[in-house]
Amino acid sequence: MTACAIETAAEDGDHEGTAVHPPAGFAITVNGAYGARLAGAGDALYAERWTLDGPEPYAVPLPLDQPEESGTRLLPLADGRVLVCRRVDGRRHTFSLLYPTGPGTGELRLGSVEAPGPGCVELLPPSPDGICAYALHSGPETTTLWLVAGGAFGPERVAEVPGRCAGGVWLDRTGRMLALDRRIGDGPVKTVAVDLERGGEVTPLLQITEASQDRLLLADPDSGLLLIRSDAPSPGHERLGWGVLGSLLPVRFPECLRLDDAAVTPFAIQPGQVLMPESCGVALRIDAASGSWVGLWRPSGRRMHQVAAPPGWVAGAGFWTREGILRLPCSTPELPCALAGLSVPEEPEPCGEAGPPAGAGPQEEQPRACRPVPLQQAPLTDRKPAG
Repeated sequence: MTACAIETAAEDGDHEGTAVHPPAGFAITVNGAYGARLAGAGDALYAERWTLDGPEPYAVPLPLDQPEESGTRLLPLADGRVLVCRRVDGRRHTFSLLYPTGPGTGELRLGSVEAPGPGCVELLPPSPDGICAYALHSGPETTTLWLVAGGAFGPERVAEVPGRCAGGVWLDRTGRMLALDRRIGDGPVKTVAVDLERGGEVTPLLQITEASQDRLLLADPDSGLLLIRSDAPSPGHERLGWGVLGSLLPVRFPECLRLDDAAVTPFAIQPGQVLMPESCGVALRIDAASGSWVGLWRPSGRRMHQVAAPPGWVAGAGFWTREGILRLPCSTPELPCALAGLSVPEEPEPCGEAGPPAGAGPQEEQPRACRPVPLQQAPLTDRKPAG
């Protein structure tokens, strides 16, 4: 449990960072250059952009004449602008780009999307190309995918996917292949791959068993590592597992990722480990009645290392460097803009497929041999099968 020094810098302007846990979370570009969150408190919320790839992190407030609502969603782009999604009149969602203009904030209005029915429009995670931004509207029988930034004429409908979809994980570095968790009718949830360059063509991605609930949580295009949540090994009880894109090996469900009294959710995978999924560092958010802290794990490791969260951690936000340092954004009244660093401790013994949690006895549960994930059916056929 190695902790690096916390890097700090004061915010630009007169705004004080007081919200340790922003209402709408903290989004980070795929390359780790920029982050965005809602800052402020109460009825005085405003967008805030963090620059993360310089010698020191720093934050730039982007307030407008009217404060933002707590439900406003933000997405940073690779050029430093921040996409803002606001819900208006219950069913219409407007999109704008915010950027600093000297002492003020510039706003470029992009248009709006109507969202009929009970569902709402949700922003997808930042696109790998850093230019485009997408939003999802899930209806009773069909899900619509919108390009809301990066197009030529405002929001554009790019795909209609049968079924009710949620989630959203990018499978490549170009922003072409998108994974969505889909349910058709009363059937189980299965992850599908959507090809944005072929009109939203859908192919199966996860189907561990016919009746299992299979969701893709994270994917790393460099190594092919996939983080999965499924009830295949224990029907009715979802567990964390991992697999490899293009591999014929079964999904593994390590015992060390299961905690009886806490929820464990992966939020970042180390990039740059080409064709070496077992070597990737994985960051996990652990939530229990006593609070939230950080889990550090590698598929090749024997256990998940549990580390106290740094002061003011924006829980669930962070990114890995290629060198294996996990950067965690932190905000306290004293240090409104900071990054903390963690790394996965080295282990002398290989894990195999599963290991006991820290402090457990010598007994070790063997992973169940579920059917292989049929990733070879996805249109990513240029990757060599792992294993």
